[in-house]
Amino acid sequence: MVRVTTTDRRGVLRAGAGLVAGGALAAGCSATGAAPHPAAPDAPPTGAHATATPTAAARSAAPAPRAFPHQPPQITHGPRDRPRVALTFHGQGDPAIARALLTTAEAHGARLTVLAVGAWLDEHPELARRVLDGGHDLGNHTQRHLAVNDMSEADARAEITGCADRLKRLTGSIGAWFRPSRAPAASPLVQRLARDAGYPHVLSYDVDSLDYTRPGAPAVVRNVMAAARAGSVVSLHFGYADTVAALPDVLAELDRRGLHAVTTTELLS
Repeated sequence: MVRVTTTDRRGVLRAGAGLVAGGALAAGCSATGAAPHPAAPDAPPTGAHATATPTAAARSAAPAPRAFPHQPPQITHGPRDRPRVALTFHGQGDPAIARALLTTAEAHGARLTVLAVGAWLDEHPELARRVLDGGHDLGNHTQRHLAVNDMSEADARAEITGCADRLKRLTGSIGAWFRPSRAPAASPLVQRLARDAGYPHVLSYDVDSLDYTRPGAPAVVRNVMAAARAGSVVSLHFGYADTVAALPDVLAELDRRGLHAVTTTELLS
């Protein structure tokens, strides 16, 4: 069992998490496809990114999807011979929580992978550039975060391309990765549709934090660290205060084990 320590930075983050935890938080995805929780009231954008607009894509195009010849069409983990892990976040929910998680990772020297929901980007377009400006990967998590594996071909295609179009408009790229919504892995149909949309791989994961069940920060840390190994791809979510409180201890424990949190692109490169 991992011993969860307390740091000054965690105290700050807990205070920030308390401000956003009072409202209902938007749900992430689960393998069971549970219905989402109501979203919390949106906090207004602040700081240097508050003025970001869709025209920000003109600044520089974000990285495009890459093919990794030694990886399967659906990736669950990376090379096991390098001391790296990828912390991947399903991107939706209260923007204050998203910013807190990004800031915490950056202060620790870690880089994340954010799979953004298109409807979330419609409401908070400045967050696309916030992710990229922090050195993180940005990808596609469908337009409306519905059970994409259960949809007709036409509807599933619209979910994938709808989010890709928004990412393209905001950043100049369809995003580095695609992950299906409401499922840990993509069906063969969704894999094909993602490939047709320009994504050589579907990004799955081998470690589930279960943070969307709101088990408390210590449990999130235990869930991650019980399964994380070199090459692991970890599933986390932006929409939960537990995740904000857990991230400093997850990063500290990874460091203690000699593992560094990198983007998925870096994990596989």
